[in-house]
Amino acid sequence: MSDDEQYRDDRDDDLLAERFEAYRGHLRAVAYRMLGSATEAEDAVQEAWFRLSRSDAHEVGNLGGWLTTVVGRVCLDMLRSRRSRGEQPLDTWQPGPSAEPDPAQDAVLADSVGAALLVVLETLSPAERLAFVLHDLFGVPFEEVGDVLGRSPAAARQLASRARRRVRGADAPEADLVRRREVVDAFLAAARSGDFDGLLAVLDPDVVARGESGATVGAAQVASGAKSFAHLARVARPALVDGATGLVVYADGRLERVLTFTFVDDRITSIDIMTNPADLSALTVEPA
Repeated sequence: MSDDEQYRDDRDDDLLAERFEAYRGHLRAVAYRMLGSATEAEDAVQEAWFRLSRSDAHEVGNLGGWLTTVVGRVCLDMLRSRRSRGEQPLDTWQPGPSAEPDPAQDAVLADSVGAALLVVLETLSPAERLAFVLHDLFGVPFEEVGDVLGRSPAAARQLASRARRRVRGADAPEADLVRRREVVDAFLAAARSGDFDGLLAVLDPDVVARGESGATVGAAQVASGAKSFAHLARVARPALVDGATGLVVYADGRLERVLTFTFVDDRITSIDIMTNPADLSALTVEPA
């Protein structure tokens, strides 16, 4: 190999490492929610780097999506191994760029997930956990979730639905349920009246609203979008969706739209807006 060829190869490796680093935080977040362990999450991310470094990265059109599904597969294998033989580290771990664990980042990950959610996630099967984490928390389409699981998109959807019921139906103090209903009522009232400040009062600064067309991040952006929801908010009503407080919209007696929420400290941290008939049919909706 000539010096020029060696230089180009080294340069390509450096660029690939830089591209990988741009996704490291996201990948660690996915892995941490899957595994509940910062150390194991780092192992999973490093395995993704190892697989990327030995693949033809030029053929990967969506690097972020490719890496997310790779981490999902690695975590699925680790969860299955954990259940069958106890916790074991991956024997394929290879050092990659910036591989040293960051204690500050570990704390951020733990705070962002919450001990209560991790406890509930531990009760799910590996397949349910992967379907819920990838789709509900990170917006990976069911087609891709199904590919990771080796199942159809419909089967992946059902797995996520079962997991969702268990996560949202997890026992919570009655006072918390009452308070969450009050927060959702305040959100609905503000949306109906176009009260921007009222919406900001119940939204976390980093709230994420996810719908069929994509995601909106940030309280101001979500509040602006919620104001445009006023015409639907007038006919929306609270309901129990998979055991948790949500909002539903019916048209001609048919469920047309569902909003579900997650909360931290009496603020809404995420809103999931579902309109797909297949997703809606998988929900359990009861009067609130």
